[in-house]
Amino acid sequence: MFMEKYNVKFKKKFGQNFLKDINIVKRIVDISGLDSHSLVIEVGPGGAILTCELASRAKNVLAYEIDRELMDELSKKIACFDNIDVVFQDFLEANLKMDIQHYSYDKLFFVSNVPYYITTPILLKLIQSKLKFEKIIMMVQKEVGDRFSTPPGSREYGSITVLLNYFFDVKKEFFVSRKQFVPEPNVDSVVVSFKEKENKLELIDFAHFEQLVKDSFQFKRKTIRNNLKSYNLHIVEEIVHEYGFDLNVRAEMLPVDFFVSLSNALKK
Repeated sequence: MFMEKYNVKFKKKFGQNFLKDINIVKRIVDISGLDSHSLVIEVGPGGAILTCELASRAKNVLAYEIDRELMDELSKKIACFDNIDVVFQDFLEANLKMDIQHYSYDKLFFVSNVPYYITTPILLKLIQSKLKFEKIIMMVQKEVGDRFSTPPGSREYGSITVLLNYFFDVKKEFFVSRKQFVPEPNVDSVVVSFKEKENKLELIDFAHFEQLVKDSFQFKRKTIRNNLKSYNLHIVEEIVHEYGFDLNVRAEMLPVDFFVSLSNALKK
């Protein structure tokens, strides 16, 4: 089994846990389905084990790295590739539309072993960019992956579950042990794929929907009546009844399309 070695000083503040098993890397890229006509965006290339595998199959790889001290190590690792561009910048501050406009490609992918501490902000940025991704593949903390893909009624079901499942078909692909990373983190991981839904429910105002969902889950132990008391409760009650519940229901029991219906009703 090939295990990658890294000559770097790992920084906890950047959530640096690098994959070391090339077989896991190959499996991640296989799942993505990218080809030689694809542009891939990656966040946190780190020691470039995933970056190089992506570059061997894609037309271009655009990688964002916040740690400038990795410049020398990255340069060595990617030296034999001419289709990798590394931008030393905080991905959350990047202008994606501007950064990719000079690339020619058939399909756009996002594939990354993301730093755990910015998993959700990265996903929200990808949504807000309004770019058309063929598929998003992310290695995330197992607990977070569970939250992304869990059904209504489960303890992990929350606002991020609703937001992501409005836009995407979310699938947990495979488990990755903490032992596959260096340094070894305190948690296991899971690879999750996000494929944009072809027939999304019509939404009048995404910003309103996003705020409504956040407010609905603001206090997990409180009911919809309490969490949404600043909204028009007559309309809230009407929509809740349509879904077979009353105002004493908690948000974690309600499906994604309920929040879409409620947001649209409130905006009308």
